[in-house]
Amino acid sequence: MTLWRTTTIEDLASSHKSALATGPFGSAVASKNFRPSGVPMLRGMNLSDDVGTKLDERDLVFLDPDLAATFGRSTARKDDLVFTCWGSVGQIGLIDADAKYDEYVVSNKQMKLTPDTEQIDSLFLYYNMSQPRMIFEVQSRAIGSTIPGFNLGQLRALKVEIPELSEQQAIAGVLGALDDKIAANTKLVATADQLSHTLFLSMSRSGSRLVPLSETAKFVNGKAFTKNASGTGRVVIRIAELNSGIGGSTVYNDIHVDDQHIARPGDLLFAWSGSLTLARWFRPEGIVNQHIFKVIPNSGYAHWLIYELLRHKLDEFKSIAADKATTMGHIQRKHLDEHVAVPTLEEIHKHDQLMAGLWKQSLAAERENLKLIENRDALLPQLMSGKLRVKDAEAELAKVGV
Repeated sequence: MTLWRTTTIEDLASSHKSALATGPFGSAVASKNFRPSGVPMLRGMNLSDDVGTKLDERDLVFLDPDLAATFGRSTARKDDLVFTCWGSVGQIGLIDADAKYDEYVVSNKQMKLTPDTEQIDSLFLYYNMSQPRMIFEVQSRAIGSTIPGFNLGQLRALKVEIPELSEQQAIAGVLGALDDKIAANTKLVATADQLSHTLFLSMSRSGSRLVPLSETAKFVNGKAFTKNASGTGRVVIRIAELNSGIGGSTVYNDIHVDDQHIARPGDLLFAWSGSLTLARWFRPEGIVNQHIFKVIPNSGYAHWLIYELLRHKLDEFKSIAADKATTMGHIQRKHLDEHVAVPTLEEIHKHDQLMAGLWKQSLAAERENLKLIENRDALLPQLMSGKLRVKDAEAELAKVGV
């Protein structure tokens, strides 16, 4: 079995003088410097707590190339790792082959590491630093009484355990295979979703009839099931769970509720307040909390159709909610009585099998991802401690088709 050794992040950095560096100092870069294009700057929102998200490239801001060139020490490129040093310490990102740009400037709240690739595999180090034990290690050393900080000196001295390079690459390959499958499923869902929407618009153009939205489905409002929650049992589905999934702040309750307040995989949920989120629930059975409708299609209306009708109205509903200047944005029951353009019965019957198939395919992919993520998160600390050998992990993955 491969022997593991203890080393430090500093010893794993390349010999380049700016292999370990922070972002531009102080106010060297401000919002006035942001441009619609150029060299992207990585901020806290571009790093994720999700192990599978190496880099979140939504909501990027850009710097003029001439200005970005003055921050050479703060520039991150392929195989570089990025760490949050102020705020959400413990976050880590990786510039891998899927990154959209060749280089990025890290902000003044980030640090970057250029690894010595002759002794450390970047993907292995990313997974190593992403395991709960290492995140806890970083967060427990945080400085600052109000805003947590983890400085460059602390990062340099941070100890990590690594095997020889070939073993690192094998471990990274196992975990990477899981993330690749998760990413493929995520892309499948997005593609199916876009195709469904395109088909729905085409169906509507071919012919439609105006029907009150409230006649197409039953909108059952959730209740305040977080009150006196037991802490065990089913998840209480709040808007946070619709937007971000189940996490550390999720509430559980073993209270008995009517079936109309229970969401099962494949059920349609619509948050009518706050973010006005429309979602297909794919997680384990949960209890629908207040401010969320469980949308139960009426006879003759499939889940995919109700989803598309609501999605078509969503921007309008969000505009209505935005006008609630003195309260949290929301819509009212009366807005559900507004008319929507429902495709003709002929068009619905013509496309129902395909649309239902896309809906079921997406649901299956979303549910499979839950299992893949569970497997990855279970394997991660075992592989990183050397307690589980790669060949045994590969055998486990074969059982789930990876």
